[in-house]
Amino acid sequence: MLARVPASSANLGPGFDTLAVALSLYVEVRLEPADELSITSEGCGAGLFDDERHLAVQVAERVLGHQRFKVHVNSEIPLSRGLGSSAALAVAAAAAASAPNPLGAGVWVDGHAENAAASLLGGLVVASGHDDDAFARRLALDDAWRFVVVVPEEPLATVDARRVLPDRVPFADAVSNLTSLGLLIAGLARHQDFVASAMNDTLHQPYRSTLLPFATDLLTYLREAGAAGSCWSGAGSSMLALVTNDTAASVSAAARDYLAGRGIAGEVLELAADTQGLVTSR
Repeated sequence: MLARVPASSANLGPGFDTLAVALSLYVEVRLEPADELSITSEGCGAGLFDDERHLAVQVAERVLGHQRFKVHVNSEIPLSRGLGSSAALAVAAAAAASAPNPLGAGVWVDGHAENAAASLLGGLVVASGHDDDAFARRLALDDAWRFVVVVPEEPLATVDARRVLPDRVPFADAVSNLTSLGLLIAGLARHQDFVASAMNDTLHQPYRSTLLPFATDLLTYLREAGAAGSCWSGAGSSMLALVTNDTAASVSAAARDYLAGRGIAGEVLELAADTQGLVTSR
C-alpha cells in the first residue's frame, strides 16, 4: 500500500492546539509484506534511523502487531520546523498499514490532533481529543489564500517550544485569543473579511519568541511586505505568511531578502493549501 499525506501548519496564530491547515508538501510511505523488517528513505530525514527506531516502523508495527514488512519513506517535509512532519509521517504509515483510524496514530505521536487531522483530511481543520477519542472537522477555506513559509535551517524541537509556555495565562489574554480566533475563522473562509488582528496571539508566540530572536521582527517584516497576516508555523522554527496570488511573489522576495540581509540560513516556500489530505493506492 502506498499512502501520501500533506504537511500542515498548526495554531495559525490564536488557534493554539486547535487549528491547522494542510499545505502542499508531501510525505509518501510505501509498505509491503516481507519476511523481515526492511526500511529505506529519501528526501527530508533520509538515512536517519533507517531501522526499527524509525517512526514509520514504530507506527506500522503498532498497527500490524509485527515487523514482517518492508517500508520506504519519501518526504518533502522539513523536520522539526513546525510543519507537522511527525504527524504526517505517522498518518501515512498508519494508512499504508491499513489502520482503521490513521488519525489516532498521529495523535499517539503528537499528543494532540490538529496536525494529524489536517494531513488526513486536507484543507483547514479544527480538532480536539486524545488517542482514539480524537475528532476533527473541516472548516471553510477561501481558495484565494496562499502561504509563504519561511523555513530557517535552524530546527526547533516541539518539546523545547512547549517548555517555555506558562502554566497559566491572564484572563484578558485568553479573551483576546478567543476574539482573534473567531475573526481568523471568518477571514480564512472569505478573504475579503480578513482583518490583520485575526492572527494576534497571546498564548504561545510571545513566550516562544525568546527561542528565536528573529521571529517577532520577521513576522512584522512579512506583514509590511504585503502579507495579510503572519504567525509561527506550529511550534517553529518556520514562520508563515498569509498571502494571495497578488502578494505571494513580493512577500516571498522580501522574506528571502530578510534572510540574506541578516545572515540567516534557510529557504522560502510558496505553498497552496492541500485539499485532498490522505491519498492511497495499491
